[in-house]
Amino acid sequence: MASLDDLLHAAVQGVGGVERPGQVEMAHAVEDAVANDEHLLIQAGTGTGKSLAYLIPAVMHAQKTGKPAVIATATLALQAQIVDRDMPRLAESIAPLLGKRPTYGLVKGRRNYLCAHKLEGGFPDDEDGLFEVAEVDRAASRLGQEVVRLREWADRTESGDRDELVPGVSERAWRQVSVSAHECLGSKCPALADCFVERSREAAKDCDVIVTNHSFMAIDSFEGRQMLPEHDLLVVDEAHELVDRVTSTITDEITPGMVSAAAKRAGRLAESTEAVEDAAVFLQGVLDQLPEGKLNGIPDSLSLALARVRDTTRQLQSELKPDKGVEPDGARKVAQAAVDEMFENSSRVLEQRDLDVVWVSRDQRRGSVLRVAPMSVAMLLRDKVFGDRTVVMTSATLELGGTFDAVAGTMGLRGEGAPQWRGLDVGSPFDYPQQAIAYVAQHLPAPGRDGLSDQTLDEIEALVRAAGGRTLGLFSSMRAAKEATEAMRERFSDREGDIAFLCQGEDQITTLVRQFARDPRTCLFGTLTLWQGVDVPGSACQLVIIDRIPFPRPDDPLSSARSQAIARMGGNGFMAVSATHAALRLSQGAGRLIRRADDRGVVAFLDSRMMTARYAGFLQRSLPPFWPTTDRERVLAALRRLDETAAPPVQVHEPALRGITGALAGTSMGATGEDVAEHPRPVADAPPPAESTRTAVTGGHAWTAESDEELRDGVELGLSLDELAESLELPADVVAARLKGLGLEASAAATLAFE
Repeated sequence: MASLDDLLHAAVQGVGGVERPGQVEMAHAVEDAVANDEHLLIQAGTGTGKSLAYLIPAVMHAQKTGKPAVIATATLALQAQIVDRDMPRLAESIAPLLGKRPTYGLVKGRRNYLCAHKLEGGFPDDEDGLFEVAEVDRAASRLGQEVVRLREWADRTESGDRDELVPGVSERAWRQVSVSAHECLGSKCPALADCFVERSREAAKDCDVIVTNHSFMAIDSFEGRQMLPEHDLLVVDEAHELVDRVTSTITDEITPGMVSAAAKRAGRLAESTEAVEDAAVFLQGVLDQLPEGKLNGIPDSLSLALARVRDTTRQLQSELKPDKGVEPDGARKVAQAAVDEMFENSSRVLEQRDLDVVWVSRDQRRGSVLRVAPMSVAMLLRDKVFGDRTVVMTSATLELGGTFDAVAGTMGLRGEGAPQWRGLDVGSPFDYPQQAIAYVAQHLPAPGRDGLSDQTLDEIEALVRAAGGRTLGLFSSMRAAKEATEAMRERFSDREGDIAFLCQGEDQITTLVRQFARDPRTCLFGTLTLWQGVDVPGSACQLVIIDRIPFPRPDDPLSSARSQAIARMGGNGFMAVSATHAALRLSQGAGRLIRRADDRGVVAFLDSRMMTARYAGFLQRSLPPFWPTTDRERVLAALRRLDETAAPPVQVHEPALRGITGALAGTSMGATGEDVAEHPRPVADAPPPAESTRTAVTGGHAWTAESDEELRDGVELGLSLDELAESLELPADVVAARLKGLGLEASAAATLAFE
């Protein structure tokens, strides 16, 4: 077999890159870790080319042992980069040296794929018979039109992967054509031969490299479902996200609505649904009386309510069991999944496990929500992830304060019985002080709890105008992102063709990022999802705005529980949890700016505490070494010069059809058996044009495109004004004002009653 250096050199040439010392050092470190059966934590700055640095040793190991290497990432963007860009070119480049072409595939959770059985009517509809509505009258509703698009696309797609569908559809529409793992009929499904998920996983068994996400990898490791083929090398990219992603994966929740929905799904299949409905009502009364936040112990009233949910759903489980020898149909399977979830979640809370944290939160649509999550997943990761394979953890931000110890501790790699591991920082090839400015708007007031101040909005406007658009806005909350988007749309609506603003939630993240990257006079605002994984090199992104230091909320139950536990042991809970969390987020957010050697720009921090707080130095040291300043006029002048001299945006990679492995159609791994040149990629029909992509503000309530869709659907169903208001959980006068703005009318009786 060719040497690592020969393969890496060929791959770098094949992708049109430049070999960098950090990349070479990282590739050899991964090879050594595999050879020595040693875990590796490796920090590699942006531009190192770390994906090639671990993919080459992974391919070598897979072809040598006959076992695939698994690559787990946190974001869809990186998964797509590896499968759509890196692996095809890498495979083409190194195949002559290997004598065999490397193979690769993409594996995701079941919810990301079409369900062939559900498409054929094998499951009950979730949204009041939308299939029938759509087939009878395609103009019946926007939701119905989306379902029709999905069914037409299903006849053309090879992969069934949701990310292939452009433009995207709403979550409500997607639920009509997909199922969760618990709802799936598994090997008993009559459509098993046509199952997109099973076909993708079967194809993955013969691949050298399998790309998946943190959550899928965690479920495979923890629950032993054998969803991934047997492997002895795992590479976790974006590893700084692993603990949070795993924690989220094993967080459970229960609401009165979920309990009631489980009873309704059981419907005519069982006798004791009324008892479950009563348990839901009882739980509602108890949860609504509890204060929001972490619970220090389970109150007697909640214990009684949860016991009733547990006992009634256990009875329902017994009734839903099919007769011996009879396989459950789709309706029964969906009901069983919903009932099982409520039984298991209520039982878990009642167990009061040592590390579990339980809290109550309020959701605008769902009401009171009871959640339970582990305070720490360190031992779980040690036992289930690091136990029987070599694991390589890599990210641009793993080392804090000059050591890997903090991150390693959260992953179970410190303390008695911890496995052997090594930490390595290979640096970054970028000249950060020459390429970027770190600007702190020290003149602004410290952020408050009442939303963005007028001074802050003025600052955002000035920066965006100077940059000519080209702005990625990273906000600490969705509320702030929407507020800034609305304010900027209003301020920049003075002339045709001016700067446009996109906001997270208005479409799929991947679609929004592509729009942002294509047009330099576009800004994209959002929250946590955009803080990492967004890769927009070139002139489309020359300004990154960070509205405030991204501390976890003071009342965040998991963060406060972790801080209290550290304080009890004599440590500094704030620095160990809150400041560390903020440092990681700031480093990731600032890292969105410089993606390659010729990028230039500004990261603007609109939080004066970055200069004045006692922890400011710690946060500053966690950032890339940009040139620092508080000089506003100098920054605005620099942005204007960058805008005037900017090159055209970098070409955007558009989504394409995928084969059953998840690889691009037309590549050796994505071939569909047809001549792609003769059969070009079918493009999904565009959805009907909306009146406006921007949010309208009525009666102090911000209306999104999704809530407008729900309003239209309700009117088409003949709902009264009171019913619409109740459904949207808004005052009737606010709903009436929005109806008027959209040119819609509720039922006549309701309108008269309101007047």
